Amino acid sequence: MKIAIISDTHGTLDEVTLKYLINADEIWHAGDIGNIEVIDQLENLSGKLRAVYGNIDGQEIRIIAPEVQSFMIDGCKVVITHIAGNPPKYNTSVRQLLHEHRPDILVCGHSHILKVMHDKRSDLLFVNPGSCSHHGFHKMRTLIQFQIINGKPQKMIAIELGKRGKV
Repeated sequence: MKIAIISDTHGTLDEVTLKYLINADEIWHAGDIGNIEVIDQLENLSGKLRAVYGNIDGQEIRIIAPEVQSFMIDGCKVVITHIAGNPPKYNTSVRQLLHEHRPDILVCGHSHILKVMHDKRSDLLFVNPGSCSHHGFHKMRTLIQFQIINGKPQKMIAIELGKRGKV
């Protein structure tokens, strides 16, 4: 199962980003989608899109994308939400989600900064793919690709898409 994780598109997907999403079995979007056209583009690329809304997303997106996605995929429990905080200091709602769902992987966005780490306290893999958008304060646009093999995330790579603002 090939997974691509993106976040904070803020209404745009460029050709560089799309090139890395096209072969994914699933695309996970960790919020701040920006507009419905981004959802349409992603659904056309992949067999499956799992998305959550972010703080900039309006009602049109919130109807389609929930605040939290919690699911099992190939024996791996995943929770996706937009704002989580930083391990191990998660916000209150995420601490409750972790207690309730006990995920193997927690995916979030919001910070625009790529971060992947094992959170020993919660015994999970924390994944923030950064932002693939040209909008924001980040310097480098990023996304994550990986595979789930035998219930475990493997072959994870962080991809730099180029500097923000360079089209």
